[in-house]
Amino acid sequence: MGLWPWLTGALLLLLLLVQLSRSARFYAKVSLYCALCVSGSTLAAVICLLRHGGRTVENLSIISWFVRTFKYMFGLRFDIKGRQKLEVDHPCVIISNHQSILDMMGLMEALPKRCVQIAKRELLFMGPVGLIMYLGGVFFINRQRSRTAMTVMADVGERMVRENLKVWVYPEGTRNDNGDLLPFKKGAFYLAIQAQVPIIPVVYSSFSSFYNYKTKFFTSGTIRVEVLDAVPTSGLTVADVPKLMDSCHQAMRTTFLRISKTPQENGATAGPGSQPAQ
Repeated sequence: MGLWPWLTGALLLLLLLVQLSRSARFYAKVSLYCALCVSGSTLAAVICLLRHGGRTVENLSIISWFVRTFKYMFGLRFDIKGRQKLEVDHPCVIISNHQSILDMMGLMEALPKRCVQIAKRELLFMGPVGLIMYLGGVFFINRQRSRTAMTVMADVGERMVRENLKVWVYPEGTRNDNGDLLPFKKGAFYLAIQAQVPIIPVVYSSFSSFYNYKTKFFTSGTIRVEVLDAVPTSGLTVADVPKLMDSCHQAMRTTFLRISKTPQENGATAGPGSQPAQ
């Protein structure tokens, strides 16, 4: 018996599982997303090297184009309010909430010009994905070594002013899908005060109406994004970090809870802790 009947049978079985099992559909979509990340990163890396020859923030326009096409594969829409607040011609620190592996699509949808991300060092070793992040100018921080992280942050502060860069940070420090915001870490606020640049908060609505890892749910939907007013740091010192951090957290949390209660395009309501429609 030849190989083709076995392959055909396996493919038909896989298609049947995807149709019958929500978990199978979930893992199939997540696998597709990961495959797109790897293949897109590989192709984008080649184009970045051919066009710019190496590591530069200018590569981000290429990377962004590739990632922004992913949403069409999953039926996702981004409704962004206040995008113009990000298009400023001066350095700033942009902070946003962090929910899942899908955040990269949201990041690239809103990413302004000359904006780089701060990411954990482990991502640098993720094959083509790590390579494209490196080529895009991402700053990598070893979170296990606080002295090294502080040195990198100091360098970031100097470079963002010298090179007129915007820096995107996830102040929660890790992914969080519990329907609320985690407490913020201080790094982004130290960075903004050190460089005396404003902070611009960006809030993404809850993904729970279309994506839920615990219940293995992944369908189409709309992500609402609000860019809040810039928070100035001119004249602030390190002593002002706790107050600055708390005020940004409160403003972002209020916005997150408000926009996450708005009915989503797929008919579900993405309120904190809500479960997706079955």
